[in-house]
Amino acid sequence: MPRLYRLHCAALCAAVFGVAPIFAANAEEIIIGAATAQTGGLAPYDQPALAGLRMSLDELNARGGLGGKYTVKLLIKDTRSDTAQTATVAQELIDAGARIMITPCDADASISAGQMTQPVGIPTLTLCGSAPVLTDAVGDVMFGTYPADNVQATAVADFAVSEGKKKVFLLTSPDSTYTANLPEYFGKVFEKKGGAVVGRGTFSMGQPDFSAEITNIKAMADQPDLIMTAAYEPDFPAFIQQLRGAGVTIPVYGADAIGTPTIKALGKLVDGVVYTAAGYAEPGSKLEAFNAAFGKYAGHAPESTYEVNGYEIGLILDQAVKTAGSDDAKAIRDAIAGLKDFEGVTGKITYAGTNRMPLRAVALMRYESGEGKHVETLIPDAADVPAP
Repeated sequence: MPRLYRLHCAALCAAVFGVAPIFAANAEEIIIGAATAQTGGLAPYDQPALAGLRMSLDELNARGGLGGKYTVKLLIKDTRSDTAQTATVAQELIDAGARIMITPCDADASISAGQMTQPVGIPTLTLCGSAPVLTDAVGDVMFGTYPADNVQATAVADFAVSEGKKKVFLLTSPDSTYTANLPEYFGKVFEKKGGAVVGRGTFSMGQPDFSAEITNIKAMADQPDLIMTAAYEPDFPAFIQQLRGAGVTIPVYGADAIGTPTIKALGKLVDGVVYTAAGYAEPGSKLEAFNAAFGKYAGHAPESTYEVNGYEIGLILDQAVKTAGSDDAKAIRDAIAGLKDFEGVTGKITYAGTNRMPLRAVALMRYESGEGKHVETLIPDAADVPAP
């Protein structure tokens, strides 16, 4: 690595964490494979997260690599947002010597990759896939990194109840684990806390004609005072445009996948829409410092909290390798599984005692005048979180 580039990365690390770089002249190499969407529907999520991971690994390499010892070589292959292609490129990365695998921001694709990594024991971390069924569907090598769907749904349901919402319409799609299950998790918590699910509708992803569902909503005798959906790009923009175009003013709540520049660009059309994020940059916080450092690194501000989530994956791996004391795959896996109250950028992250989906805070956000405004940050009561 050129000396100036090493110093640039080190300066960013110092800006975020206030630590001086430690350069290792003869670090060993460890290959991290990244099976991520460079193209297709998952790219708007994978690419910001991957950018944050790159930044983290560049800084770590400037200080000697993972655990100060293992220089990272990052190999990236395009999954094209296709589940079958994800399995193919995961196998190609394994064949290329990957000791750690990074998978897309999607449970279905990550499960596909995990079917390749589980038999050979390679620690596997999804960039921001959040379905709580993900880890058990693969096995003990698979880790989530983002707040899980059932945790996000609980936070949103708690907020809806606190706002006095009584009746919800759930809009789901069977085409992905995220769009199928997250609204149903919301419904379970909402009902537990005194609300009622008064209607359900479905849509097909990538075929954004919501006229039938909107007609059904308008015709309901018992009108909901809230619509909950996990639809995302390009479906959510089509839904909200058609919903508001039909004169329906019912508030719409979603989750993390609508905290993107595309949704924000809809301006006042999305005013009042509630969504979630992995954190919020309070003045003086580590996340505020990260955002500034990322801007210098990438030449533009973060688009979302997917960048910082990717960055934190690098920190998690660094701590795991330090704890493991080696590049042994099982030792790294065990070290990740044992992390408790690990100080990330957005707050504490815990894997110990979980099913390898992290325990971490959720930031609630609401669009106002085309801008995402922070409502609150919380960790839902574990007793309220529905089982996967």
